[in-house]
Amino acid sequence: MTKAAAPDAFLRPYPTDLPTPYVEIDQERLMRNLRGMQERANAAGVALRPHIKTHKSLMIAHRQLELGAIGVTASKPEEALVFVEGGVRSVTLAYPIVRPEAIGRLVRSAKIHGTELLLIATHDAGVDAIGATAEAHGVKLGVFLKVDVGLGRVGIKPQDPAAVLLARRIEQHPSLAFAGLLSHAGHSYGSRNLEELSDMARAEALALGELAERLRRSGLDVPRLSVGATPTCLGAPIPQGVTEIRPGNYAFLDRTALRLGISSPDDTALSVVATVVAHNDRHFIMDAGSKTLTSDLGAHGSGGSGFGIAVSVGELQPQIWEVERLSEEHGFVRFLGDPPALGSRVRIFPNHACAVVAQFDSVSLRQSDGRTRALRIDARGRQT
Repeated sequence: MTKAAAPDAFLRPYPTDLPTPYVEIDQERLMRNLRGMQERANAAGVALRPHIKTHKSLMIAHRQLELGAIGVTASKPEEALVFVEGGVRSVTLAYPIVRPEAIGRLVRSAKIHGTELLLIATHDAGVDAIGATAEAHGVKLGVFLKVDVGLGRVGIKPQDPAAVLLARRIEQHPSLAFAGLLSHAGHSYGSRNLEELSDMARAEALALGELAERLRRSGLDVPRLSVGATPTCLGAPIPQGVTEIRPGNYAFLDRTALRLGISSPDDTALSVVATVVAHNDRHFIMDAGSKTLTSDLGAHGSGGSGFGIAVSVGELQPQIWEVERLSEEHGFVRFLGDPPALGSRVRIFPNHACAVVAQFDSVSLRQSDGRTRALRIDARGRQT
């Protein structure tokens, strides 16, 4: 997809004269992406609970809620806390908890703000930790059983007999409520084509559905089947039986989405503006390195070559290159012919938008009228 795209497909308005490197978000493309996913969810009859790890922004989260999202998903307790205190009324913390103190502040804040708080568990230790915190704060917390559908990261295997026992343990705890089944098909970022993506989406829904049926036969109610990954939610039909989707990257999209064939260059809402600061006989050097673009090859490390697509700025005939390697503050871009002039700017479309946003306290939001304003990354640095 990337190699086939013409340079013109990556053109954007001339960047604002800000110190580089900086991140630019195209508001028109962002809103188009947000509306598109909400429309997909509506058409499939499922709830949308977007993952805010992509943007970490209260403003963007509230736009998603205004469009119809039922709440948000967060990665870490302190990240979730920002959105609870920012007025989001329903938050899922999709991260394994093993110590009660990890969620103490979050649970207390959710109680004060009247926020619905949902968590995940994959083992007895997690149920005990969440249950102890809920009991200590006098609240009842919803807990999903996290299911590993192929990524091999966190979750109980859907065929594991212990799944029924663990779900029952959640349901029987006096301070917990069984929220249903939750999965993340992160392995879909390694798919080779859209057919394989569709197979993964169907397999995920089938695995959850079969486990839900086993739980129901054992006498348990399974109120939700929650799935999440932009590739399966955007690049494949949303399967029947799923009740909720939790994509995140769809808000911005990136080179990985282009590689997967689930988006076009025109859909990509995030780019990095950098300045050419040096040349050598092979590369031109720009002032965006691993501390800006990160060394991420794509979500879950499932990327291709290079570290992003660099496009010349302000030329009638734009040029396109691949960012070949990085040091901390510099990016190396191999060129043929004449390199761009020293002091000129390039626009980079990175491999993984979520990782890039996490490097910045604020980004530049280019509004539909052409003006720009600073957009604060509210949950930046909330890693615990």
